[in-house]
Parts: sequence; C-alpha cells; structure tokens
Amino acid sequence: MPDAAGGRARLEETDRTGLRAPAAPSGPLRTCIGCRGTDSRSILLRVVAETHPDGLTVLVPDPRRRAPGRGAWLHPDLRCFDLAVRRRAFARALRCSPGGIDDLRSWVADHAQR
Repeated sequence: MPDAAGGRARLEETDRTGLRAPAAPSGPLRTCIGCRGTDSRSILLRVVAETHPDGLTVLVPDPRRRAPGRGAWLHPDLRCFDLAVRRRAFARALRCSPGGIDDLRSWVADHAQR
C-alpha cells in the first residue's frame, strides 16, 4: 500500500509475518578487540594503557569507564583476552606497545568466573 509520499508503506512495529521485530539495542555499541563482536558498553570492559614514571606502559582495567586516555573494549572473558593478545590488538587499539599484561590477565580471570 503506498504511503502519502508515493512509496511503499513501512512496517513499524511488526514484520511481514505479524511478529514483533527484535528491538534494537539501546545505547552505544562497542567492538571487542578480541573476538571482534559488538556489544553494549555495559557488557564490555574498557582497558587503558598507563605509563609509569619508570617508562613502563601497562594495561589497566577501567571498569568505571572514566580513566583518561585512549581505551580499548574487551569482553571480560579469557578467550577474548587471549585472542586480543594473539592478534596484537592491544598495541593496535591503544597505539602504544604495552609491556605488562599479566595483571590485566589475572583481573580478567578473576572477574570472568563471577
């Protein structure tokens, strides 16, 4: 059935079968640097690179999503963490060469079990 503009009418709340279309996720979507899947900010963990006075750059979890600087998003899951390490995604996403990832790995392991 044509609408007022002469085009085809759009189905707003239902699809052609009469079932409701899946709701679009609300809020901003982010991409996990490990598995490359998209999810909402509330599900993903933000990771930032922090440079210590001795010059060592370490990866730090930012669960409150408030730390300054460039961040990378990661599912709090060891599979995604290991994929990100294998693909060297932390260095690419944070635009630095992070040295310490062991503390972040233990943080992810602790929080993945919850």
